[in-house]
Amino acid sequence: MASGDDTAARSFTICGPDAPVPPALTGAVAAIGNFDGVHLGHRVLVESVRAAARAGGRAAAILTFEPHPRAYFTPEAPMFRLTSLAAKEIVFARLGLDGVIVRRFDGGLAATGARAFVFDFLKASLGLSGVVVGHDFHFGRGREGTPAVLAELCREAGLSCRIVAPVALGDEAEPVSSSAIRAALAAGDVARANALLGYRWFVLGPVCHGDKRGRQLGFPTANMRVPDCGLAHGIYAVRVRLASSTFYDGVASYGRRPTFDDGAPLLETYLFDFSGDLYGQEIAVEFVGYIRGEERFASADALVARMHIDADAARSMLGRDETRSMLA
Repeated sequence: MASGDDTAARSFTICGPDAPVPPALTGAVAAIGNFDGVHLGHRVLVESVRAAARAGGRAAAILTFEPHPRAYFTPEAPMFRLTSLAAKEIVFARLGLDGVIVRRFDGGLAATGARAFVFDFLKASLGLSGVVVGHDFHFGRGREGTPAVLAELCREAGLSCRIVAPVALGDEAEPVSSSAIRAALAAGDVARANALLGYRWFVLGPVCHGDKRGRQLGFPTANMRVPDCGLAHGIYAVRVRLASSTFYDGVASYGRRPTFDDGAPLLETYLFDFSGDLYGQEIAVEFVGYIRGEERFASADALVARMHIDADAARSMLGRDETRSMLA
């Protein structure tokens, strides 16, 4: 069983959408939810599921769904997802869980009634021994199932059930939520978003080819496309993990490059003290601080002059930052 957030000495099992539950997760206690961001509120569920699993000698797992139910019900309205499934798996492993069970959210699951969700899905299909959910968890056809309904159905089914109270942050007791984190990132307030997350927000993706303009300006960048990203356009202090697990500090621009082409949003990251070819390599970019908004400059020379200032500001921010990393 998991005993901490050090993953070096233990295994982490990933059960994909179409895979049967493996022996390592049979009889697990699972926290259920979408866990977008895996923020401080979610962390209370993680600690609760670990405690319940230890008490029963079971594996501690996460049960989550792909696609996000909101994307299933309203596909015409793109959603700013804070964490991809791959990013969630990284965070869950770091938080000392034994594994994650992913199930496909489709018409069949959406039409499942509350009772069938517990007896047929949670107990018979997944073989869980218990569940942990948040205070606002709803489930079943038309969201007919409430936490109180879940507790009663689990009692009938012989499953343990824990319901976790809401979590607030700071003197003003602001509720911790994925929506609050999205709003902070949309305003460029990386510090606030990271405080609500409890770690540096990061994105994953392959390095793609760009127009090579950064190389011509003396700032070669690793470019990534971040689908449906609601991050404020601007300049950020970042830390980058390469596929080799090597880390580099850097400065990144997210936006449309108004000085040149005003094109589709792109994340362009300049790694300090790095030389090499990163094309096609999967990298992770952690956001540490916001430097300024995106601007249109009168000339390339004016842009380069400002890029030097931005790089210095990024180095300063990175040198002061003590926010936890889920990648290191």
